[in-house]
Amino acid sequence: MNKTELNHNKQLPSKEERHQLFGSVNPGPRTKPVDKDKMADLQNSKKDFLFDIDMVGISNVKHPIRIPSKLTPEIQTTIGTFSFGSSIVKGSKGTNMSRFTEQLDKYHNEGFAIDIATLKGFTEELAGRLKEKDAEVEVHFPWFFERKGPYSDLAGMNYADATIRDEYREETGHDVTVTLTGKITTLCPCSKEISEYSAHNQRGNVSMTVTLTDDFDEQEIDWKAALLEAAESNASARIHPVLKRPDEKMVTEQAYENPRFVEDIVRLVAADLYELEFVEAFSVTCRNEESIHLHDAVATLSYDKKQEAE
Repeated sequence: MNKTELNHNKQLPSKEERHQLFGSVNPGPRTKPVDKDKMADLQNSKKDFLFDIDMVGISNVKHPIRIPSKLTPEIQTTIGTFSFGSSIVKGSKGTNMSRFTEQLDKYHNEGFAIDIATLKGFTEELAGRLKEKDAEVEVHFPWFFERKGPYSDLAGMNYADATIRDEYREETGHDVTVTLTGKITTLCPCSKEISEYSAHNQRGNVSMTVTLTDDFDEQEIDWKAALLEAAESNASARIHPVLKRPDEKMVTEQAYENPRFVEDIVRLVAADLYELEFVEAFSVTCRNEESIHLHDAVATLSYDKKQEAE
């Protein structure tokens, strides 16, 4: 008799006996109501609970979403990571957490496409579901776009990390900010200047957070593509998923012809963002993963166009 046959002949206790062996006990008496309308609702208690709460909600909620894009692929399905919240006045004990995910499931069943107009509707409706005068929603997702080699024209998929945040207030309406973080190539101007030949280069990470104007129309403008272009067009060179040798020659020579410090990147990107009419305020950060140092090089710049009128 082989080992397999011996294992098959082993006599085990029943599943119920096994559960009891590992600590399960029989149910105790049931004395509390099972109908929702008869259950105590502690979260809806009304007393003086000492302080208002700025925000309470849930975070790190992963859910499938659809992303519209002006770049190929124009419709893509990905995973969004959500955060939801609202304020609570001191006269209320808490919020009903299940209403956040109920709202998410409702929109998912209707084909949840993550665009600015839809997210505004979601946030405002969420405030009504919570019976509050405000609500906030943030969703983070990878956004994919096709990138072709500059010589071979061979295509592959790149991606950038995108975030949309909508803060709704009954008195003031919506405040929408978007963030895009993409990767670029940077070549060190100092290395190029002092070296007899060559220059060190590295991967740069450009993150842009933008406050959108109230009249922004995503049907006309893809903010993701616009912010990506602001970062990539000011880099030493773009990042490519597929590079044949003629492509690599073109990319490395382009980088050598366009050396950039992190300081240069944030100023050049800021100039492009300043010229975008749908941008009300912005911040830009560039972080270079230095190839000849153990540290990163970092620069940050912020600007608010509204201050010009003050």
